[in-house]
Order: sequence, then structure tokens, then C-alpha cells
Amino acid sequence: MNKEKDDTRQIAFDAICQVLERNRSLDAVLDLLLSRQADGRDKAAAYRLIICCLRQKGVLEAIIEPLLRRAPPQRVLCILLLGAAQLIFLDVPRHAAINTTVNLTRKNGFSGFTGLVNAVLRKIADQGPECLEGLDQERSNLPTWLWQEWEKAGFNPRKLAQCLSYEVPLDLSVKSGVTAPEGGEFLCAESYRYPVGTKVNLLPGFEEGQFWVQDVAASLPAWLLRVQNGEKVADLCAAPGGKTAQLVMAGGQVVAVEKDQKRTKRLKENLTRLQLQAQIVTSDAAQLQYKNEFDAILLDAPCSATGIFRRHPDVLHIKKPKEISGLVKVQRELMQAALTYLKPCGRLMYSVCSLQAAEAEEQARYIATLPGVELKPFTVDEIPFLPEAVTKEGWIRTLPFMWSDKGGMDGFFMARFIKK
Repeated sequence: MNKEKDDTRQIAFDAICQVLERNRSLDAVLDLLLSRQADGRDKAAAYRLIICCLRQKGVLEAIIEPLLRRAPPQRVLCILLLGAAQLIFLDVPRHAAINTTVNLTRKNGFSGFTGLVNAVLRKIADQGPECLEGLDQERSNLPTWLWQEWEKAGFNPRKLAQCLSYEVPLDLSVKSGVTAPEGGEFLCAESYRYPVGTKVNLLPGFEEGQFWVQDVAASLPAWLLRVQNGEKVADLCAAPGGKTAQLVMAGGQVVAVEKDQKRTKRLKENLTRLQLQAQIVTSDAAQLQYKNEFDAILLDAPCSATGIFRRHPDVLHIKKPKEISGLVKVQRELMQAALTYLKPCGRLMYSVCSLQAAEAEEQARYIATLPGVELKPFTVDEIPFLPEAVTKEGWIRTLPFMWSDKGGMDGFFMARFIKK
């Protein structure tokens, strides 16, 4: 291997540093890093390495730390994470994993730590799989605050953590009347599941806009809103546009609202590829000039996104407990505004891809206390393919280990209300 050039590990190192040091989302980081002049194999290998490090970060740290006399700089720890992940979880040959990681250390200005990196990785390689013995891997890989909150909510954090141990399949929402690409498993509504590693842009029909990527759980809020042909519908916080597309396909006259201009651009691009039309408004969804205008509103509110950790393990490391109260405030402002936009007897669907009760169950209780609003409970008959998701309160709560035999799903919360 060329010691002067190792795009795979350099991309992975830069990404891990951005996520763990700067609390940047992996999606934002990869948009920049994967635009580099690296070939497709390097990019794919880098992504695999990044995801492994983020999923197994707790376990990797538990293995590395006893081998250190004192804590090295944070970036050296990131390098050790990358090296250990290759040895323990990715079956990279010992020689290749150690030598390339030492080279990475030197290349990034830490020549004084090459001996340390070499020694630590050799010890890990010598131990082999035995280094995992005695470790509580599930507990190690979840931050303590999330484990405690999920346990308090009754979500079984150990089963949730086990979702980090397997790769995630690809879910597509397919346009009505369109035949789904071969190789997929029908799930429900217009949702199909494809094997791990499926490249969406290589599937027939992608360029023609016949489908879009959307986790099956993420497809449920728009589907359960039961939009009727000709209804005026608002999709607040609409980017990247999967739910907007569902609402349009159902026959709604859709106003899609997105605050962020970059996300608005992505929303427009996605709708253009899908050959679907909606009125797109770039604005704070809490500051719109509508009053009693919409038959139905979907509020998929900004949230901590802890429910999508299977696909985005970076959320486990960049989200902090102190952020939740600020998100709760924003969510309540959006709820109150949404109710003013609704016609009397209009329907409000509140959803979040969060496993935090403060953003979900507690928010649903809050909405129910607002004047002129009543809960419209979900029934098992409305979602017969996933009855375990219907709560005794009449909400829907999906958990990542549901349908584990099929590859799981994202964690979502949904509650439906009627404006009196």
C-alpha cells in the first residue's frame, strides 16, 4: 500500500474527528469529505469504518483505555479507535491494520505517538477476540444518560443497543401504481425493503423518480394522516421531502415549509426528481401567515433524532441531555402555531424520530391540554401489520428492535389530534 496515500483511513479519521470533537452530524461531514477525489471503493470502505467506530465506540474505548498509562490527545484516541475497529470488528489483517494506522498517525502530525499507537494495537491484535470477554458490550455502547432515560421509559435499552450490532437494510417508498424494483420485500403501504448494501441510485427507476429512500417507520406519519384527494395540507419542517411526496401522492394540495435554505434546496431537488409538485415556502414554520386554512397538518418536528441511531450512530455521541429542553420549547411553539393554521375539525399529526419521552409522550400530553384540541387515538385496525406499536394511550411508538427479524426500523413517535 502506498504510504503516502490512504484515502480510506484519512477520510474516516477526518470524519470521526469532526463528529467527536465538534459534535457535527455525520451527514454534514460526509457531504464534504466524500466529495474528495477518492475512488468509490475508498469512499465505501471509509464509510464502513466510520460507522463501525461510531457504533462500537464504547466497546473500543473499554478495550483501549486499560492499555494506556495516560490519556493521549483526543485525535490520537480517534486514531486508536480506527485501528482497533479494523482489528476487532472488520477483520482487517493484523499487518495492514497496524501499519496503516501508524502511517495515519505520522501523516496527521502525531509522529511522537507512533510508538504508542503501534504498541497498543499490537497488544489488541495479540489478544484477538478474547479482548471482548467480560465486556458488557450493549451497556458500553450507549451513553449513560440515554440508557437511563430509555430504561425509565420502559424501552429495554439492552435490546435497543443490540440494534448497533447489525447492518441496516434499505427501505424505499414507491409511487402508487409503480412496480417496485426487483429484490425487495413488501412491508406495508408503499414501503419495500432491500438487502444491506443495495445502491439506490443503481436500481431501475431511480432516475425516473419512481421511488425514494425512507425508513418504513418514517413513512407512517404521512400515511396515517389519511389525506383525501383535494385536501389542503401543510407539511411543516418538510425537508428532505419524503413525507411531502407521500402527501402529494395521496392527492393533497401540499404546502411544504422548511426554514433552512440548504434543506429547502434539497427538498426542491428531491421533488423535481420525483416529478411531484408542492408549494414550497422557506420560512420558520411557527411564523406563517395562515389562519384556519388547512384540512390537515403534518408536524414532523425538529428533535434529538435519537430514534434513528441504527442508521446514524453519530446521534449517540453528538446529542447531549441539555439540548432536550430547547428542542421541547421549539416543538411546543410549532404545535401551537400549527393549530392556528388548521381549520375547525382539521387533523394535526405530531411526530418525532426521538426516543426521548420529553419530546414525544410528554409533548402529546401537553397538546391534549391545549384549549380546542382533542386526541384522536390510533387503533390496531389502522395499523394491523404493527399492532405492538399502538400504545394504551392511543399513540404510536415504534422502536428500533421491532421487526428485528426483518432488520428493524427507526424509532418514531406519532400522536393525532383534532381541532374542535
